[in-house]
Amino acid sequence: MNRCFAVVGNPGGRRVTLFAEAVRAAGLPAPRVVPWLDVLRAGGAEFGDEEIVRVDSPGEDTEVDLLLRGMPDPTRVEGTARWYRRFTAALGTLRGGIRLDGTEDVAVMFDKRRCHAVLAAAGVPVPESPTSGAAGAPVRGWDDVRALMREHRMPRLFVKPAHGSSASGVLAVDSAGGGRIRATTSVELDPGGRLFNSLKVRRYQRERDIAAIVDALAPDGLHLERWVPKASQDGRAADLRVVVVDGRATHAVVRTSVGPLTNLHLGGRRGDLSGARQAAESAGLRWPEVLGICERAAGCFPDTLCVGVDLLPAVGWRRAFVGEVNAFGDLLPRLTGLPGGGAEGLDTYAAQVAAALRRAPLTGRPGPHHPHRTGTTHVSV
Repeated sequence: MNRCFAVVGNPGGRRVTLFAEAVRAAGLPAPRVVPWLDVLRAGGAEFGDEEIVRVDSPGEDTEVDLLLRGMPDPTRVEGTARWYRRFTAALGTLRGGIRLDGTEDVAVMFDKRRCHAVLAAAGVPVPESPTSGAAGAPVRGWDDVRALMREHRMPRLFVKPAHGSSASGVLAVDSAGGGRIRATTSVELDPGGRLFNSLKVRRYQRERDIAAIVDALAPDGLHLERWVPKASQDGRAADLRVVVVDGRATHAVVRTSVGPLTNLHLGGRRGDLSGARQAAESAGLRWPEVLGICERAAGCFPDTLCVGVDLLPAVGWRRAFVGEVNAFGDLLPRLTGLPGGGAEGLDTYAAQVAAALRRAPLTGRPGPHHPHRTGTTHVSV
């Protein structure tokens, strides 16, 4: 049975390009690329029964971003609620094929409040949050944040756009002495009150500036989480991005930073993975348990082949929490698989291609609710 791939994404985007290279390296024809722009303009896309369909992020194209967010400037932070509504609606217009990304899974992962609740209900360790789930507290602005900080005794917390990504709009807020408030963020607040996403991490010391940012973000939805003090490596805060493919943790990278935001595009650096493993095991946290937390988190999204899990090791490496689960968290160039993870020698995209090819022959025609599930069969990559 011949198999061919299709990708819904932005032609020329890094994820699409790297995935296409992995498909060709497997000796298969290059995947058919269906541009997000065409999907949005045509009101959908249809795939053949034999096509293995991967969905990629729509966020690398200015015109696509304008259609989704309605913001004329792609560097603006606001508009994420509109983006979410239009993006999830567009996912629902994709028809046919053997899907590697569950529509409902992706919708949950792109709502941090829903995602946190799903993880917590499954027993996955997550930071405390007063906004988690449908019963979570509403956040209408800075006054609500301040009230929730007092009510839940959270002097340090993260304020996150519910539908954001790549740390855009995220604020790490902490209470200083004398009741003062500080915030670390990549948001640039201009004199007109507009918010811009910047590659420069800055610290706001005046509460009125922090309030202005939060008040501007609140209409799009906000999620609050207790700030878990992170473990350190070489004097820098450290966390991990772990990629889980078909239920197995296949790739991991340590991210380190001098501040609370470890994202590599914001100046974070890759750390020493073997050193992190040694530190965890020296503290009594077995490495298979660390990876197992990530696999349990991925298991909450059974209709999605690959996710990226942000794992937050606490100070001393004795505990770990899941901060987020990312639907498009596989962009880790030049990183090959973990020893014993079943993807040794493969990058994240080659691992997904191998898993998709092993899974697809067992799948047959996609069903209405589990488009690529194979019952209880587990296919190693």
